[in-house]
Amino acid sequence: MTGVTVATLLRDLADSRALPMELLAGRAGVERLITIAQPQKTGLALSGFDVYLHGGRVLVFGESEIRYVESLAPTERVGALDRVFAHDLPCVLVTGGFMPAPEIVDAAERATMPLLRTTASTPEAMTRLSAALDTFLAPRGIVHGVLMDILGLGVLVVGESGIGKSECALDLVVRGHRLVADDAVELRCRAQSYVLGSCPDLTRHHMEIRGLGLINVQDLFGVASTRTSKRVELVVQLERWESGREYDRLGIDDEFYETLGVRIPMVRMPVAPGRNVAILVEVAARNQLLRSRGHHAARRLVERLNQQLEPAVRADDVDAETGDDV
Repeated sequence: MTGVTVATLLRDLADSRALPMELLAGRAGVERLITIAQPQKTGLALSGFDVYLHGGRVLVFGESEIRYVESLAPTERVGALDRVFAHDLPCVLVTGGFMPAPEIVDAAERATMPLLRTTASTPEAMTRLSAALDTFLAPRGIVHGVLMDILGLGVLVVGESGIGKSECALDLVVRGHRLVADDAVELRCRAQSYVLGSCPDLTRHHMEIRGLGLINVQDLFGVASTRTSKRVELVVQLERWESGREYDRLGIDDEFYETLGVRIPMVRMPVAPGRNVAILVEVAARNQLLRSRGHHAARRLVERLNQQLEPAVRADDVDAETGDDV
């Protein structure tokens, strides 16, 4: 099952300082997996209504849960906590900096349930925790291609090996655009609505050019020539030119590239000797920026053409009904 361990989450939050957190008990269970990004706060579970506790989700104890446990008799505390901790939960997070009752710490140790504490308030802790887990648990994939930042638009160039993707990207860098990733592009789906692309750490800033070998783009062109990640907003599919094949001449119909459950606008671009692919990709990016703002050049031209043809068509229809010669 895809997930992130409690130990990894603790280490990442400590490194990024996104959410101060300490481990109070249950160290033996830090390899438990968190599989759902949204934490749960089900205080009724302590009173016996624990049917809606979901495995794989962090359980949050705020002030109301801590105070409720303190109000119970010692034997009732142990029974309620053992019942809750028997569920397949990854960990329990105490918010607001409250020190949990000794029975909570002891129950967590018995169940090897990681018991965490943060000084952040419950709403703030849940928001920051969800954001961190959303990054960890986002659907991921790797695609063979080149990701560029062209005029602020993330353009993913894909195509078969040897068709000229890296050479196109190098030409775009020379023209002032920015390289995100070459050859292997890591994709992550965020918020189930957009795809974020980045480069593996090992090959970051590097590009392979046949005849030159590996080059470091940042060393050659400066820090402004690269960036670490970019949202993918356009896909350019490079295809070898085939004589006799019919290609789209107007660009009226929209095509999409689907990955990780997200549909991204796509342009198919035939590659032939003498075509400056880099300029064509840049123009495709400019055109997509206009389309995203509601300016579709091909459709506007067709609409104007239809408006001019409508009077002539109506006149032909009238003449056909009356039998007059034109």
